Amino acid sequence: MRGRRRERDSLGATDVPARALWGAFTERARATFDLTGRRPHPALTRAYAHVKKAAARANARLGLLPARWARAIAWAADRVAAGAVPDAAVLDVLQAGAGTPAHMNVNEVLANLANERLGGRRGRYTPIHPNNHVNLGQSSNDVTPTAIRLMALELAQALGAELGRLERSLRRLARRERSVVKPGRTHLQDAVPITWGQVFGGWAEAVRAAAAALRASQAGLAAIGLGGTAVGTGLTAHPRFRRLVVAELGRIVGRRLVAARSPVTATWSLAPLLACSAALRACAVDLGKICFDLRLLASGPDAGLGEVRLPEVEPGSSIMPGKVNPSVPEAVQMACFQVRANDHAVALAAAAGELELNVMTPLVAVCLGDSLEVLTRAIRLLRTRCLDGLTVDRQRARELTARSLVEATALSPYLGYDVTAEVVKEARATGRALREVVVRHGLVAPRVLARLLSPRALTGPRPTDVALRRRLQAAPAARAFRARRLR
Repeated sequence: MRGRRRERDSLGATDVPARALWGAFTERARATFDLTGRRPHPALTRAYAHVKKAAARANARLGLLPARWARAIAWAADRVAAGAVPDAAVLDVLQAGAGTPAHMNVNEVLANLANERLGGRRGRYTPIHPNNHVNLGQSSNDVTPTAIRLMALELAQALGAELGRLERSLRRLARRERSVVKPGRTHLQDAVPITWGQVFGGWAEAVRAAAAALRASQAGLAAIGLGGTAVGTGLTAHPRFRRLVVAELGRIVGRRLVAARSPVTATWSLAPLLACSAALRACAVDLGKICFDLRLLASGPDAGLGEVRLPEVEPGSSIMPGKVNPSVPEAVQMACFQVRANDHAVALAAAAGELELNVMTPLVAVCLGDSLEVLTRAIRLLRTRCLDGLTVDRQRARELTARSLVEATALSPYLGYDVTAEVVKEARATGRALREVVVRHGLVAPRVLARLLSPRALTGPRPTDVALRRRLQAAPAARAFRARRLR
């Protein structure tokens, strides 16, 4: 057939595009799987290539692979890892279980590249065969989970860096606004005062905790089952292969990797990948909450809370002139929802293993790669196009704090809960300021009241002046208020 070459495998003959670097196995999978129209993440393909390079070198050291062949395979793997070989990943991300087609796609491409390097012809698989040599001492069942771990470790590095930048941005905001008092709210109702510095500082601490959880998950990812072959027993692998290949792979990727304590467990358990996904979910939950708060705090800006001003990145409406929306927090919230959905899919896949293997690894690779990528991009977007240009409306914060009754809780230790509640009710009913009601009824002297309701007293722990409390609660004005409550 013109433009095609004929290859044979265990199922018989099949035609492959003449110029394709893949072979019969990949071609059959291409004709079968077309569920999403998406190709594997480049970091996953890169990880497969790193595994193949490490295996070739380890097998050469063991005398199982001629050094010249091992060098050719390593050269081909380097080209694939560098993204110079488009044919290295031509299959749909959702395919046969355990990622066997994607794995064989890489095996066939590396074999053809290596053979051409040695003077051979594409599709002949001499002297190097994709199964016998590129896949020597390996199986899809140990290679694919290893590749997913390497992908996650690589992408987590970029995410961790973005989380660090986001934390620093929030801490700068916290320092800048450390003395600005605003109403704190619980149940969406006015509660007690808080400073903007405390708000931004709390967000920064949540980001720091997310980065720490991500780092903690990486220890499990670095324990790999490579060398366990089909079910973790190491059948067809040299007794020393597992130790050598893990050490070689660590040198290639520049990271300390360790052999999993039980390669049998590493073959069927996806717990380390699930732990990484769970860390991403927790990060997405807190990040989404921060974005919701930004939208709420920026609402209005005239008829809503209007406490912050977000950078204007685009017009907000096709019909309402001049309207500007909180577009960046909205987009980041959607990204966070997607990460949480991906985590649910990872959990379902991790629970779907049976006997000695979990075949759902392709889905885990898709979801984990997507989550790491989208979170990294979302955090960068939030920082550069929103937080770094955010301004606090300090005048609005003062007005809302003065108009609200959030200072009341600070009076409760001195006047008592019941008296303070009566003061709040009167202030709300008459529209007077809380301080005005307190002074008007002689409950607290103006100078003492100013000290009790200072920003420091309102926004942090402070010991109660017991003598002052006794004097104020015993005063005739306080007794009159308590009596009023009983009527």
